[in-house]
Amino acid sequence: MNLQHIHNIYFIGIGGIGMSALARYFKSNGKSVAGYDKTASPITNSLESIDISIHYEDAIKNIPINFLNTEKTLVVYTPAVPKNHLELNYFIDNKFTVLKRAEILGIITQETFCMAVAGTHGKTTTSSILGHVMAPSKATAFLGGIAENYNSNLILGEDKLSVVEADEFDRSFLKLSPNIACVTSMDADHLDIYGQHEELLQSFKDFTAKVSNTLIVAKGLPLTGLTYAVNEEADYYATNINIVNGTYVFDVVTPTKTINKIHFSLPGKHNLMNAMAALAMADVYGVEEAQIKNQLASFKGVQRRFSYKIKSDECVLIDDYAHHPTEITAVESSIRELYPDQKALVVFQPHLFSRTKDFVNDFAETLAKFDEIILLDIYPARELPIPGVTSEWLLSIINNQNKILSTKRELIKNIQQANSKVIAMLGAGDIGLLVKDVEQALKKRS
Repeated sequence: MNLQHIHNIYFIGIGGIGMSALARYFKSNGKSVAGYDKTASPITNSLESIDISIHYEDAIKNIPINFLNTEKTLVVYTPAVPKNHLELNYFIDNKFTVLKRAEILGIITQETFCMAVAGTHGKTTTSSILGHVMAPSKATAFLGGIAENYNSNLILGEDKLSVVEADEFDRSFLKLSPNIACVTSMDADHLDIYGQHEELLQSFKDFTAKVSNTLIVAKGLPLTGLTYAVNEEADYYATNINIVNGTYVFDVVTPTKTINKIHFSLPGKHNLMNAMAALAMADVYGVEEAQIKNQLASFKGVQRRFSYKIKSDECVLIDDYAHHPTEITAVESSIRELYPDQKALVVFQPHLFSRTKDFVNDFAETLAKFDEIILLDIYPARELPIPGVTSEWLLSIINNQNKILSTKRELIKNIQQANSKVIAMLGAGDIGLLVKDVEQALKKRS
């Protein structure tokens, strides 16, 4: 498909993090862009501020009239959109070109030198680090989060080099054409799609078979490629790691040289691993050592990835997207590393009934490591309830006496009654929208 011949691009689910990056990209390239989403959000507000027309009612009458030309309009949708969506079915029934988001990203990567970041954890942070490292090289990066350096999920460069997240959900990453790729992790997830962990692993192997130049993998994964690690030998590994004024300072041994005294500010070994993956990809591409060091040192992070909302002597409030047991463990480990003498409260909103059911024991084990636990109801996203799968069920399994179930309305009161200085609000649902109210309440109290 030749995107040059498309005048209008209509997004169904335009407020999604991946969809909105594409909407920004096409708008910046002179296309006419509009779309639908279920609810307004900071993302849709930011899109409307650059003259992208968005409506919030699923009704054919709301589609702008100039988007009703089948030859000039491309329709993009996300798999999260229900099959009975009126606008989606209208476009399908009237023979418009209708493609999933991953297919559009696939078309873009066919035309560029593509650097793709895959893995069940760490994709967004790693691709954001890589996008920042590659920005002076004029890369365009499509991100699954808001990079703090750019306040955007799109780093707009030129059309010769792209950085993308390779998403395993719905096997989307098999639509990409990666030249250099990394795989950060392959833990069991999305079993509502794959059924068995083995099917997920096979999907990753299918993805790596598509890599035309170089594959880079976290050491220990059952894949063949250049390896990276922290404090253990690999093709690329970090060593001599120290923390100076809250910043990691370390050396990296590569296949050809040693890069000394790299500075990187994101906390936790998992973020050091993310930085190592990005460094290895940039080095393989041929980026100069000075650029790699400068960009790693100036990287500010990603919104909702261990994002400090309050950082004072009285209180620390951290906002994080963590929604899988491995990710929650990484947050808890980072808190213990940074605040070893402080009590920590986790506020967790489980995401998806199926994920809660598949990993209930793992969730219970990792949440129990916090000093205090507050659970919200499960965020359903695209799913219908599963009988017996509730937050009450998860709460009953957690081996910790300091645990409660809270409504959103009672959340601030319950947080204020807790005894922990460090508070982590975790989840991939709408808990991120609650953080601001909690932040204001805690600041007012202090």
